[in-house]
This record gives sequence, C-alpha cells and structure tokens, in this order.
Amino acid sequence: MMAFLRRYPLPVIVLAQLFGTSLWFSINGVWLSLAAEFGLTEESLGELTLSVQAGFIAGTLTLAVTGLADRFGASRMFAVACLVGALSNAVFVSVAGEPQLSLILRFITGLCLAGIYPLGMKMVIAWTPKYAGSALAWLVGMLTLGTALPHLMRGATPGMPWEWPMVGASILALMGGALVFLLGDGPHLPASRGPIPLRQGLAALRIPDFRAVAGGYFGHMWELYAFWTLVPLLAGRELVRLGIGNDLIPWFSFAIIGIGGIGCFFGGWLSRRKGSAWVARWALTVSGGMCIVYPWLHSLPAGLLIVMLLVWGVAVVTDSPQFSALASAAAPKESVGSSLAVMNAVGFGLTLPAIWLTSGLWAEWGVWVVLLLVPGPVFGLWSLRRAS
Repeated sequence: MMAFLRRYPLPVIVLAQLFGTSLWFSINGVWLSLAAEFGLTEESLGELTLSVQAGFIAGTLTLAVTGLADRFGASRMFAVACLVGALSNAVFVSVAGEPQLSLILRFITGLCLAGIYPLGMKMVIAWTPKYAGSALAWLVGMLTLGTALPHLMRGATPGMPWEWPMVGASILALMGGALVFLLGDGPHLPASRGPIPLRQGLAALRIPDFRAVAGGYFGHMWELYAFWTLVPLLAGRELVRLGIGNDLIPWFSFAIIGIGGIGCFFGGWLSRRKGSAWVARWALTVSGGMCIVYPWLHSLPAGLLIVMLLVWGVAVVTDSPQFSALASAAAPKESVGSSLAVMNAVGFGLTLPAIWLTSGLWAEWGVWVVLLLVPGPVFGLWSLRRAS
C-alpha cells in the first residue's frame, strides 16, 4: 500500500489536503440552518470564522517559535492534526448552542489546520521540488475545494439535519490524515537536526525577494478569506433578487469558492510558461479590480453579478500557490518550514480585521463592504513589483 502511494505522492497529498481542509469552513456550509435553529446573526458567523483564523495563526506561530515544522516528520504532524481537528469539529455538533464552547472548539479546529495546510506545502516541496509552483497550485486548488466542500455537502443534504455535513467533514479529515501518514515524508527536504528559533523563521524577511513576495501575500490574504466569508451573503443577495429560495445558496457558494480551484490549476500550468510572479500579479490585479467595481454595479441584473462572482472566485485564489512557490524559493533552505509558517501567521493575522469589518458591517453596508478589501490587492501589487 505504501509503495503504491509513494508512486503518486502529489495526488495523495492534494487529496489529503482536500479532505483535511473541509474542516475550515464546515460551519459556513451549514450556516443557514445554524442561524435558524440558534438565532445567530451575520456577526456570529464572523466570530466563529474569526475563531478558526485565530487558531490557525496561533498554530503557525507555534510552528515558527518551536521549529516543529522543521524538526519533526511532516506526515506525522499532518496526521495528528487531522485526527484532533476531526474530533473538535465533531464535538461542535453537540455544543453548537453554547457560544463560548463553540468558539473554543472552532479555535482548536483552526489550531489543527496549521498542521495541515503549511505542512502540506512542505510535503509538496519535499516530494516534487522541481515544479513547486505547479505542484503547490494543485495543493491550494484542493484547499480551495476543501473550503467549498461544506457548502456542497449541505446543498446535497437539503432538509436533512445540519449535523450530517459537519460529521462528514470530520470523517473526510480522518481519511486525509491516514493517507498522509501512510505516504510518509518526502526525500528532498529532510528535517533539520536541532530547534529552529523564531528569529530564524523571521530571518527570511531580511531577504529582499522574500520580503517582496511576503508583502504580496499579505495583501492577497486581506482579501481572500473575507471574500470567502462573504460569499454566502453575496450569493444569497443575488438569489433573492432572482426570486430563488435559500436552498440553492449552498450550491452557488460552492461554485463561487470551488471554481477557484480551476484558477489554481490553470495558474500552476501557466506558471511553468510565464513564471509564478507573472501569474500572481495578474490574478491580484483582476481580484482587486473586482473589489473596486462590484459594489458600483450592484443594480445590474442578478445573473450578471453571479457571473462576476464566479470570475472573482477564480482570481481571488489563483495567486495563492504562486506566492507560496516564490516564498519557498526565496527562503533559506534549512528553514523553509519556519519561514512559510511565519509568512502564514502574519498573512492569516491580516484576515482577522478584514473578516471582522466586513461581516460586522454587512447588515448596515450590504454589498458596499467589499470596498474595504481594496487596500489588500493594492498593497500586494505595490510590494510584488519589487520581486525579481
């Protein structure tokens, strides 16, 4: 079994990533049912999403401070993270009506995701170093599909208990952890022999190319997760205008987020011809343009705006794997894991105010909240122009 898996390491890793990251937005996928049952608001959705993001940040900082990302086998850490994340996600089902416990469990889920996403990136680099940009595109494409998967699971279970998609996400995470555990660590990036302090993870920021790429990534992250959080609200707005019921919101949300996976795959293919920096710049330009023009076009036919959301869904994440590839190439080889963990921690830290602002102001501002995302792509493009 292990020999078979090691013949196809990239498909195994990206499939495990798809399964593991289904935990990320598992709450968002069942949001309408949760809100109806417990009387929750859009602000509550923001708080639960923020808890996951905060847990992820705490996890990536722990990886960076302790050097765990470069000291222990990535496959074992990935598997343990999937196990604990699956358990915390499943327990949420029984305490969903308890605000404090719900937030704590979502924080733990985010903490575990720090052992899935960054470690997945390291495993891709370890198994397929020659075409990191293309390989990471597949990984982030599966992260995108994993993020969208809870919406699909909810859309496929209309009228059924909201707990089913939640438990389904936990089962998928367990399967993902098992796949990676059986695969093992790749041969091209061995673990370091000693502890790597935080300053070594931060040292990459003194490298001009890494700093330029990190700045582009930070601007990208300001936009990405806030947009994904808003997708059910934006899609719901247009479906109401079309006179369509709420049952289709999960399907449209899945399509808008999940189509980003196609953008990642195409961007990975294109990066082998045009380069990762070129792909990242164009994707960030298109998504930034959507941030600017979308609210001004809010009175156009709803069908046209849904098409725009699909285009936005492609562009908003196409640059993500290219930033990771550029950063891994610019970082010191002996501390790639810690350098990426630091970059991830800062980037996800920026998602907190973006999600808090947009979800908190949605009831008052409506679609105009997306203008708050504009500074991210603008700053990202400014920083990325300095990359070689």
